[in-house]
Amino acid sequence: MKLAETVTFGGSGLDRAAHLRGDAAALEALLAKPDTGVLPIWRGKPLIAGDGRDRPAWQVADHEIFEEADEAPLFLGFDDGIARFSRDVSGWEPDENLDTLNQFLDPSEQHYPGMPADARFSELRAIMTHLKPRDAELIATAKAIGSWHETHGFCARCGAKSQISNAGWQRDCASCGAHHFPRTDPVVIMLVTHGNSVLMGRSPGWPEGMYSCLAGFVEPGETIEAAVRRETFEEAGIEIGRVEYLSSQPWPFPASLMFGCRGHAISTEIKIDPDEIEDARWVTREEMMETFAGNNPEMKPARNGAIAHFLLLNWLRDTLD
Repeated sequence: MKLAETVTFGGSGLDRAAHLRGDAAALEALLAKPDTGVLPIWRGKPLIAGDGRDRPAWQVADHEIFEEADEAPLFLGFDDGIARFSRDVSGWEPDENLDTLNQFLDPSEQHYPGMPADARFSELRAIMTHLKPRDAELIATAKAIGSWHETHGFCARCGAKSQISNAGWQRDCASCGAHHFPRTDPVVIMLVTHGNSVLMGRSPGWPEGMYSCLAGFVEPGETIEAAVRRETFEEAGIEIGRVEYLSSQPWPFPASLMFGCRGHAISTEIKIDPDEIEDARWVTREEMMETFAGNNPEMKPARNGAIAHFLLLNWLRDTLD
């Protein structure tokens, strides 16, 4: 496996068993097996267990928590031969305070009555680096496809209510016959370098001191390379010459695929677009090492688990491939 595939949420080799998605009888038989695991998802938060290393809190298919579900389970695939599903239980109303739900990083955790003390619904950003690669890929898949269902309950062609089909990997409209499939949004994220320095940016609303690589959505009809050049110039006024693909990362917030690229800058004067970012600056390798060590009072390192952290760390180590 290449180093590029060790990024969080990727590279575990999950058997998605797509050939079973249309086999209702086979799926029903899998759900009836006692070792099959169904992961409850509450308002985008997976149910997590563990008093040491975090892991998905798989439940049997007929657990009482799924009485809160209003749609069918989603088939994720096989985890070393064990069938894995997820199911949305957002209909449950917890007793805990929910004021932090829409924050950039929601620190709250919700406990379902009767569950073990270490089982709780947790924000994926907060626990993603605590997960084993296979668990991370399964949860990312569940969260991304669940988010798509949450926002695509009606037919984009005629507006009628659509229904889950194909084990969650499709929605069908009984009114006009249209079929709809999960959406993934391509995003470029750029390790922009010039000599011994890397370009870092900050978006409005981020936690104080947080900086990261510049990023942006790939537009229709655009190549990855063109998106790297356009986004960097639009956000920071920096012109990019050569572009190299480095790594990719599924990013289920809500459903992006990040294309990590290196952009070689051919200009250095920064002119930010205040509608896009709040600040941008060149940071030397030595300054970035101090940032990663926690010794830079003006800047925090990119969040561990995000592809920006992965790219920057391997740039510092000179291990990009």
